[in-house]
Amino acid sequence: MDSARPAGLWARLKAWAKTLKRDVVALWLAARDPRTPWPARLFCAAIAAYALSPIDLIPDVIPVLGYLDEVILLPLALWLAIRLVPAPLMQEFRAEAERRATRPVSRLAAALIVGLWIAAAALLLRAAWP
Repeated sequence: MDSARPAGLWARLKAWAKTLKRDVVALWLAARDPRTPWPARLFCAAIAAYALSPIDLIPDVIPVLGYLDEVILLPLALWLAIRLVPAPLMQEFRAEAERRATRPVSRLAAALIVGLWIAAAALLLRAAWP
């Protein structure tokens, strides 16, 4: 068995994951830019929020189906969102996303996002609890 083949596959998967991460940030930028058509802005915002959210449509603890959204649904939604953004703008957003990838990560922003999800869950529980 050729040992170089799995390493090549692993390298391709890592590169693909890095590209997906860059494209999620680019879509987040597209959603905030007024030059992006408004239907694309709405869709890009929803996809970026879902991709960056720690909460999944299908929980990962469900065997096989748990990873369905990350492996199939999310890449398809990203592909569609990228198609909705005009190509010159998408190139600009991807370049900006690459530039931002070299910046340090904000722990405050991560804490705010987690706090917002906890608050949303608490409100939902309060509304649904008898």
